[in-house]
Parts: sequence; structure tokens; C-alpha cells
Amino acid sequence: MWSEKYRPQIISDMIGNEESRKEIMEWFAKWKKGTKPLLLVGPPGIGKTTMAFLVAKQFGYDMIGLNASDARSKSRINEILTPVLGNVSVLGTPMIFVDEVDGIHGRGDYGGAAALVDILKEPTVPIVLAANDDTLEKMKNIKKVVKTISFKKIPPRLLRVYLENILKKENTKLSPGSLIKVIDKSRGDIRSMINLTQSLVTGFNPQTETSFESINVEDGVNAFFKANSVDEARIILYSMQIDPREKINAFYSSIVTSDLDNLTLAKYLEIISNADMLYGKIMKTQNWRLLRYLNDILIKLYQNDDRIRYTKYNLSWPLLNRIRWDGAKIKSLSSVMAKKLHLSSSAFVTLCLPYVLICIKNNTLELELQETFGDIIDKEIESIQ
Repeated sequence: MWSEKYRPQIISDMIGNEESRKEIMEWFAKWKKGTKPLLLVGPPGIGKTTMAFLVAKQFGYDMIGLNASDARSKSRINEILTPVLGNVSVLGTPMIFVDEVDGIHGRGDYGGAAALVDILKEPTVPIVLAANDDTLEKMKNIKKVVKTISFKKIPPRLLRVYLENILKKENTKLSPGSLIKVIDKSRGDIRSMINLTQSLVTGFNPQTETSFESINVEDGVNAFFKANSVDEARIILYSMQIDPREKINAFYSSIVTSDLDNLTLAKYLEIISNADMLYGKIMKTQNWRLLRYLNDILIKLYQNDDRIRYTKYNLSWPLLNRIRWDGAKIKSLSSVMAKKLHLSSSAFVTLCLPYVLICIKNNTLELELQETFGDIIDKEIESIQ
């Protein structure tokens, strides 16, 4: 990926936010035990993490990285950071970098925020944090004990100079119109701009240039499997600028409802599974930088296959109709049973209902159900038989 190939290797390679970078350099040059930690705030993709890596390298620190979204509990925070704070000589010259610090709060926060604030109050090593948004109420306590440095979106003129330099190194060009589109769509996100550019110039030609315009999910899936090359398919993926979950679901539903042989279906589903696991990891950790790898996984689905057409639903129409008519009764049954089993309704239907029906069929379980549930029970037992 060009975004990795052209990642800055030294601080002077970076663009934009010159005053902020200067402030960070001065902070490191003057750092001593007890100096307030730094909080770098700004939109994703503008160089906060890269700056932390490079400044640690320049000042000779061994950076200990932590994604706050992946370590929310007090015990986890202390497990990772306390050894660093208390054994400086053993660990060399450490510096702590806590990324996505605005993700430490939420339902998964079991004292992690308070534990982090305690560490920030008495720093024994340089500590740098990064956040996309510091205006949230949940960031109030952290902001009290840090020095905040803001990163702004990179101006379009600088993005253009930077992008043109990359294109020159790759010995390729973009038309002025396409250049403007890429810069506009990236909204100041350097990584996004580079990735979009790479997708646009790889196997792209003036006749298909309009395909870079954002396309809807149905046209995108159909065009993907009609593409004449993997490069064209990649461009279509980038053009489907929709919610990642919607993109994964669209390919899944289209594949499972198509007439495919078992080997091909298994291959496709393995790829969809990998994409789903990546998205699950992103949602769990809130590490949205991983999203850049989603299209790299989905592109493995590509082959010119006219058997696959977009389908919104991943179930057959007979089954969909069945769900439509029986849904209310299933919902009523699940609401009663879920309370008795201390589960959510969805968990009961997914995990328990099939076994309940089997037990009823085998006469190993008797339930006192209202008459309204009779039809649905009978139908479900018939389907098992």
C-alpha cells in the first residue's frame, strides 16, 4: 500500500501542523520527571500517531504503545503501564503512547479512565496521548492533567503538493479533475487520500474514470463481479463508500443466495468471515485505522462470475415470508422465555429456541403456552421433522 510505502521516516517528511509539531519537539527537549503529559487532538489520518513514533525515534525513546480502546479496565491499564513506570532502568528509556484515548470510556470502562488519570498526574516517563475529539464530556478529567496540542486538517494546497510528489515518484499522473476529487473526498485525511489515489491510478483509464464517483451498494456488487480485472474490481470497492457492515452484508447476502458450487461457496464464505472478524475487532477496540484493510480482504472475492447478482436478503423468499408471518409470535414467545432464562430476546431465539423445539418434539419438555403460540410451535416442529 502506498500509505505504508510513503509513510514519513523523519519528522521533516511530514506536512502541515508545523506549529503543533514545533511545540511537541520543544516539549520533548525540555521534558523532565513530573512534566505534564501531552494530548494530541485532531481528526484521524493527519499524522498524530506518526508524529509520536517519529519524535520517540528522534529523541531515543523506546515507545510502549497502548490502544486505550483495547484496555479499558483498571487492572489492564495497571498491568501494562505500571511496570513501565516503575522499572525504567530495566526497560531502557521508555516513553508511553496511548492512542484512541477518547475510546477508553463507555460500557467497557471498569475504572480504566480513573486509573489512567492517576498515572497522568505523576508521570515518571514521557507520556503522549492521542484522541480524535477532546470536546466530549468524558474527556474532562483527562484534559485537566495534560497539555493539549491540536492538530488541524491539512490544507488542500499542501495535500495537492504532497500527492503530486507521490505520483511523480510512481511515474504516473491524475487528471486535474480527478486530483481535486481525491483531495476533496479525503477531507484532510492523508492516509485516505493516498489509498484513494492508489485505487484510482491502478488500471484506471479515462473511459472508466466516472466509476470513481460513489456508487450504491447494488450497482457496486454487480459491477464488482462483472469487472474485467482485479484492478477494476478494486476501484469499484473504493467507490462503494458505504457503511463497512453494509458492504460486508451485501457481499454475503449476494453470495449465499447465488447458485454456486460448494467449493466456490466455501472459498467466498472464508473471505467474508475474515472481513467480518476484522470489523468485529474494529468495533471491539474502536481502532478504526484497521478499516483500511477491509477492502484488501474483500478484493479476494473477485473473479468474473456472472452467477452472482446483488441480493438484499440472505434468506430465500419462502423463509422470509415465513419469518414475516410468524415473527410476531416468535417475538411474544421469546419475550416470555428470555425473562425466565435471564437472556435477551435475541439471545433466546438464536441460542435456545432450536433446543426448546427439539425437546418439545421429543416429549422431554412441557411448556404451558398460550394458545397464540400453538401455530408457531407446530410449524417449527414440522420443520425439524
